[in-house]
Amino acid sequence: MNKKWIKVVAPIALLVVGVGGMNVIGASGKKEEEKKAVDTRPTVQIREVNSLNHQVIITGYGEVKPLETTELSAQVSGEVVKWHPNFVAGGLVKRGDVLFEIEKDAYQAAFLQAEAQLSQAKANLIEEQGRADVAKSEAQSMPDAKVTDLYLRKPQLMTAKAQVKSAQAALRLAQRDLNNCTVVAPYNALVISRNLGVGQFVSTGAKVAQIHNIEVAEVVFPIAGFDSAFLPETLLGLDANVATEGRYTMSRSGTIVRDLGVIDTDTRMSNVVVRIEDPYSINSDLPKLRFGHYVTVTFNGQTLNNVFRLSQDLVTNNSVWIVGEENKLDKKDVEVLREEGEFFILGNGLSEADKVVLTLPEYPQKGMEIKIAGLKDVASSETDNTELAIAAPAVANEE
Repeated sequence: MNKKWIKVVAPIALLVVGVGGMNVIGASGKKEEEKKAVDTRPTVQIREVNSLNHQVIITGYGEVKPLETTELSAQVSGEVVKWHPNFVAGGLVKRGDVLFEIEKDAYQAAFLQAEAQLSQAKANLIEEQGRADVAKSEAQSMPDAKVTDLYLRKPQLMTAKAQVKSAQAALRLAQRDLNNCTVVAPYNALVISRNLGVGQFVSTGAKVAQIHNIEVAEVVFPIAGFDSAFLPETLLGLDANVATEGRYTMSRSGTIVRDLGVIDTDTRMSNVVVRIEDPYSINSDLPKLRFGHYVTVTFNGQTLNNVFRLSQDLVTNNSVWIVGEENKLDKKDVEVLREEGEFFILGNGLSEADKVVLTLPEYPQKGMEIKIAGLKDVASSETDNTELAIAAPAVANEE
């Protein structure tokens, strides 16, 4: 009897306990769900931006070339008797150095002959002048009809004077030829080639060497179209920096001296010339800037006032996402003035202290409610600006 009763009551008791447990679990779950409401707003990082005065840096590229190149020629013929030790390809010579000499004996003899002829002509002139004075004195007691130019020896006197001038001219030519036996450097120069040697006979007009002027070098470089709008009002006299790139870098200062005055028909760009003094450092300890170097030329352009500098990944289709009122996403159209590396320089569009979104939600929409992970003044840390891909305000000359 008892066993039958147990078999009937046990299932009923288990069923009651199970239903009671389910009710307890359900009640506690509802309370927990009611306590933990899910926040579906995406979290974003923002940064306040402030305007700045941005110094535009114009960049160009070109090759270092000499201001002038000279083909040296022999102005007299003769045998080469000596040449300067540095008068070899790659050698550096200074203004006034004797590059080579031609044998002078014949030209010294010609000079002496010209001197003798001049002395003879001067003696003839003195003699004729004396005769003319005597004739003039005698003519004072003679009738005027008998006093002629021939009697006064005027033609003879004129001939004697002409002979003196001719002798002086011959002496100058002889002196010039004698001087031309010694060829000197017309400027501080780099020797490119030399085509003579001791004992070699050279003819008048024969090309014997090529030299480059190293007192001044020039770089002709184009101005890109997108840089033209940011050029300063006056280019002439503007300081520029000329630098090489690669394993061994160096830089020298230069001055913009002119533009070429035409637009290149192939590139549609204008070309500007910067000049570097003493590129081979003959008179200084500065690093040498050799001809043929491909260099980067930079100089200050215009200063853009009240602009914003943002990383390019924050600007999409000329618009920037910001956090507006009530922590809602908003999009502002901006004016992209200039691209510099990974940054854009923005004009109209943004305002002071706008909160630019650094990390957008996956599908951003205007009016979307968001949570802000943090807020920090953009001017407080330049390092953070680089890490978060947004630029800090800078002074006018920030480069």
